[in-house]
Amino acid sequence: MAPEPLLSTRAQRAFIGTIGLQAIIVLVMVSITFKFVEEHVDLTIPRYKTLPCYLALFILAEIFEMFMALDALRLRNVIQLIGILSFHAAMIVMAALQIHETHTALYEQPNSTSYYNPYVNGDGPGTLWRKIEPFLVVTPIIIALSWVCLVFLFRELYHEFGWAIFHVVGANPVMKTMYQYYQIMICLLKFDFFAFIGVTMQLLIVVLIESTAEFGLTIAAIPVTLVLLIMAGAAVQREIKSIMSISLVLMLASQVYLTGGLFAQLVVMSSSVYKLVRFYAPSSEDQYITTRATLTVFTIVASLLLFATFGVGVRCFADFDKGLQSSKMHGQYYKPVATQLRENLFGN
Repeated sequence: MAPEPLLSTRAQRAFIGTIGLQAIIVLVMVSITFKFVEEHVDLTIPRYKTLPCYLALFILAEIFEMFMALDALRLRNVIQLIGILSFHAAMIVMAALQIHETHTALYEQPNSTSYYNPYVNGDGPGTLWRKIEPFLVVTPIIIALSWVCLVFLFRELYHEFGWAIFHVVGANPVMKTMYQYYQIMICLLKFDFFAFIGVTMQLLIVVLIESTAEFGLTIAAIPVTLVLLIMAGAAVQREIKSIMSISLVLMLASQVYLTGGLFAQLVVMSSSVYKLVRFYAPSSEDQYITTRATLTVFTIVASLLLFATFGVGVRCFADFDKGLQSSKMHGQYYKPVATQLRENLFGN
């Protein structure tokens, strides 16, 4: 029997189609907002940089979500599908925060010491804010509606993929639990990377100055973090204790720092508590005011993800050398049940 092709069922096609359609609508709304603002303001001014940051974040988020969805369907990974639903819900929050932050960036009091333009800096009828506000409001609504559709489709996919783990590890409940922890670990590493990129992108676009050492170190941290995440994933899959031990130590050490995902601030060496204080301290709040809500959420979520990754990593480490490595290496093949059972019986 030939392997079952990806996206061969209605639920799978609908799941990917829903993500793709909402991504198109959302990116159109964000792009229109960006275009209207770009026509009237200088985006190199720090307070207005929240708009290009907003556009960049959503482009990254939509590409990442599509990749994760295709990967989850390819692997028949129910846990990763749950992660996608959580990520999609987080996008609703992010889109809602952008309404507040864009208003903060544009609106200024008439008595401000800076140049005041009633059309650009006001928020009454006939202003730039009123022109772009509908597009900003539509974005979280579209994401929320698509989330409801994804939840409904998840129920169908859950039943469709229900036997996937059984085909990999058999009926042993202990092996099933160990494999589920392994799936959670791999899923967390993927989301750790997005969280790191999200915070890094905001810092590079909105906050950091190109001529500073921190800017260069933040750029350098991107490939370093990617390599470390890949190392952690390979270590837990191949059960390499030495690399896994190093990864866990780095995760634990990173709890002291603003990681944005994992290990980057081991290079930048900035305390997460210190960064959060700087977001709201009177002496530095102007530097962060138009993006500090999103940065705060990303920082807190990244820290929680890192904490969860460390905890699950320790659990996975304890499961090394217990007979699961072969299942990890071969994964959940995308094949019909009959084909998989036949292969198991005849040992092919």
